Amino acid sequence: MEYTSALELAKDGKMIEQLPKIKNTDSNAFFLLAGPCAIEGEDMALRIAEQVVSITDKLRIPYVFKGSYRKANRSRIDSFTGIGDEKALRILRKVGETFDIPTVTDYHSAAEADMAAEFVDILQVPAFLCRQTDIVVAGAKTGKFLNIKKGQFLSPEAMKFTAQKAVDSGNNKVMLTDRGASFGYHDLVVDPRSIPEMKAFGFPVVMDITHSLQQPNQSSGVTGGRPQLIESIGKAAIAVGADGLFLETHDRVQDAKSDAANMLPLDRLEDLLTKLLRVREAVL
Repeated sequence: MEYTSALELAKDGKMIEQLPKIKNTDSNAFFLLAGPCAIEGEDMALRIAEQVVSITDKLRIPYVFKGSYRKANRSRIDSFTGIGDEKALRILRKVGETFDIPTVTDYHSAAEADMAAEFVDILQVPAFLCRQTDIVVAGAKTGKFLNIKKGQFLSPEAMKFTAQKAVDSGNNKVMLTDRGASFGYHDLVVDPRSIPEMKAFGFPVVMDITHSLQQPNQSSGVTGGRPQLIESIGKAAIAVGADGLFLETHDRVQDAKSDAANMLPLDRLEDLLTKLLRVREAVL
């Protein structure tokens, strides 16, 4: 397989520098994709973005705001899914324009790729959908950066074929994100080997340090989590060479309408990132 051009962009995670509006590209830091699980409203999105921008500017970490315009994968029919696709996407655009930062959101079908691409800089393929060829191809054909999450059911080696689908569709602006592997019915585990194994394909590799601590399929129908381990997973990921980190954060976790059990409280973000920068400096 031919990954040469992507390798040139991907060295040391530098592909992220090609994003419009990305800041702090002279930093040796990892880059960060972070924000709330779902867009719950304009005020909360702008409030969270403002705080994360302040922290990442201070620490000189390249930052991309994350928010889902809809949560399509829910355990129960009465779970919160969103405030309306277009309304949420317009809020994502406003966040990007207000703070002059790139944004990322996940899409859920081939038909949604063009719609979402009008509003954000990076399209994200959800882990459960990473083997859906039409979804990956549709996202690649928009020309946007594509962040493909590794399915909980896939080996890291299998992701080279998913990435190749995007490349063969004319788009080598691909990032791969690990979010753990299924372990029994109710847990996930993180295998740090997956990061260097996927980096060998020639694309930046991101570690999702909040979803990887989910405890899905609970009898209550509400996903659990182990957020006390976020720092440990983050340190391990940076130590083995992750180019970027993905995390979900909220300034009012107790009131979050989605994935509250595994999100990082926003008031802990600066301390976490400061520690992870020290790990990054130690291994460079």
